[in-house]
Amino acid sequence: MSESDWRLELAPGAQRDLRRLDRQIMRRVLAAIDRVVADPDNVTGVRKLTGRPELRLRVGDWRVLFARDDQAREIRILRVLPRGRAYDR
Repeated sequence: MSESDWRLELAPGAQRDLRRLDRQIMRRVLAAIDRVVADPDNVTGVRKLTGRPELRLRVGDWRVLFARDDQAREIRILRVLPRGRAYDR
């Protein structure tokens, strides 16, 4: 493992969300997640959520909510939701 390698982990909720997506949308979301894992510091569409510890990745009308652990070099995908539901608590 080189020093730039990040590990990807999918939470059970994210796995369920991905299975429910249309195939074309799933491909777009997975490609965007791959870009984040490849270089988390230089990805467009990533923002820190206000008042919450998560980050979000914008993929069209979909939002990928994730956590980033710099020490463990891990990206944990928490949920993949449509924009309207992504910020509900």
